[in-house]
Amino acid sequence: MPTAGPSTRQTLSYLRNLFEERGIKPKNKLGQNFLIDLNLLDLLLRAAELTPEDLALEVGSGTGGLTARLAEQAGAVVSVEVDPAFASLTAEMVAERPNVVLLHADVLKNKNELSLAVLQAVAELGAKAGTKRTKLVANLPYSVAVPVVANLLLSDVAVERMVVTVQWEIAERLLARPGTKDYGALAVLVQSLANVELVRQLPPAAFWPRPQVSSAIVLVRPDAEKRRHVGDPQRFRNFLRDLYTHRRKNLRGALVSLPRAQLGKPEIDARLAELGIEGTVRAEALGVEEHLRLCEVFG
Repeated sequence: MPTAGPSTRQTLSYLRNLFEERGIKPKNKLGQNFLIDLNLLDLLLRAAELTPEDLALEVGSGTGGLTARLAEQAGAVVSVEVDPAFASLTAEMVAERPNVVLLHADVLKNKNELSLAVLQAVAELGAKAGTKRTKLVANLPYSVAVPVVANLLLSDVAVERMVVTVQWEIAERLLARPGTKDYGALAVLVQSLANVELVRQLPPAAFWPRPQVSSAIVLVRPDAEKRRHVGDPQRFRNFLRDLYTHRRKNLRGALVSLPRAQLGKPEIDARLAELGIEGTVRAEALGVEEHLRLCEVFG
């Protein structure tokens, strides 16, 4: 029977044999696609630039292959896995690594909040290990990629960077510029708080089971100055959510339709004129700074 261990290389043949022996079937609804291109796994780790002063947070432990690599390079690791079969495999892989805390849990309390248990584990292990930085380094399950990135950015965890694999569609939304089809609330929120860059686009063949779409390794670096400029990130997030509920409307129409809107079109036009923004444009044509000015007036 294949066994999980620190020297295991997570190749396609290894995973197929392991899953067959254990009776495990990856679940599409949980976004369970495993990175089998070991060169790309190395690239992910290089982009993370881990040191013993780092705590690595991993979401989606899978078989524990990346978890073990993180434990070798980081001072501490908190790894989160919701699937009991994979939590068990990861537990085998890191059984002799005292710097790893494995949580069999959902990383999300709900779509707008991270699990309190995860946040506590990061704080407690970081204090115990004496780490100075927290980095999210993960082959993120597709089903939770967006809420994990957004909620971690909004949390009180001082994340130095996020190096994650996501669906190509999500990467395009994170990197999108104003006026493009992928630009929306996600791009505005993340870019208002962090600098985002593409590390590498990944073909479907880099994963098993092979997904229907391409993926990407994305680097997100939270920026303290940007966060101070935003002021109240949660308020800004709520404003963006409400504004982009009416994405097809022009800006005047979207602002009139806000849940807390108490202004009529003439008043909205007057305030937009003061901001130097045309009410006939759509929100997705505006840059981050213009969204922030809108939030100050209408949020």
